[in-house]
Amino acid sequence: MSSIDQSGSFTLGDLEVKRLGYGAMQLAGPGVFGPPKDRETALAVLREAIASGVNHIDTSDFYGPHVTNQLIREALHPYRDDLVIVTKIGARRGADASWLPAFSADELKQAVHDNLRNLRLDVLDVVNLRVMLNPHHPSEGSIEAPLAILAELQRQGLVRHIGLSNVTRDQVAEGRRITNIVCVQNLYNLAQRTDDALIDELGRDGIAYVPFFPLGGFTPLQSSALSDVATRLNATPMQVALAWLLHRAPNILLIPGTSSPAHLQQNIAAAELTLPKDAIAELDRIAGAGHA
Repeated sequence: MSSIDQSGSFTLGDLEVKRLGYGAMQLAGPGVFGPPKDRETALAVLREAIASGVNHIDTSDFYGPHVTNQLIREALHPYRDDLVIVTKIGARRGADASWLPAFSADELKQAVHDNLRNLRLDVLDVVNLRVMLNPHHPSEGSIEAPLAILAELQRQGLVRHIGLSNVTRDQVAEGRRITNIVCVQNLYNLAQRTDDALIDELGRDGIAYVPFFPLGGFTPLQSSALSDVATRLNATPMQVALAWLLHRAPNILLIPGTSSPAHLQQNIAAAELTLPKDAIAELDRIAGAGHA
């Protein structure tokens, strides 16, 4: 059994993926804008991820824009049969690298076609609707209009499965009334646990939860506590944070991103890390402090 197999697996609709995947966002330039500093290394990271057993890559055509999808195509096309590429639409990049909503029917349709072209695919495995009512955090408001557009593109055969990103619990419920939702991608980590109830609710219904920024938002004190656990386990803080997320719920899928081959292997090795009960208890207390 390879390292990554020890993370287990879960399904995105009818697509089975290993729970430890790879997020391509960091392959673009600074601020997720423009080309990578080292194109050959970016291509090498993608190829090494696949060689190491990764079969779930998260990307978007607004990373760069277009940069990460074009790198994925160059590095990996023709794709391995079991590779699942998850992308997202609903945003665009301004000339100043700003993140802007792109929610009109024309923008959403164009985004799907851009993803298809740049990834060189006939059908997108999973498309997450990135809700941009507030670009930085979930904000209440109906998502029916843009989600209906994405559902129509699915009926046309361009999209296999649909997910949601940057959404509230009410928006998830609304989305599930409109179409079948296979995953939710929100900010979640040891310190920021607003979605605890949502994760468990989705898990009961077989829906994946994909946290981004698994180390984001720690205060120095919490980082110190995490580092203490990591030192005792002869692991890195990132590995411990990833292992805690794998332990947190079986429907959590991880997409840690990196532009470094060495860091990629460190992330993959987190699948082998077993957290003893006392470490879990200490990490849970960090979570409680952060959530409070």
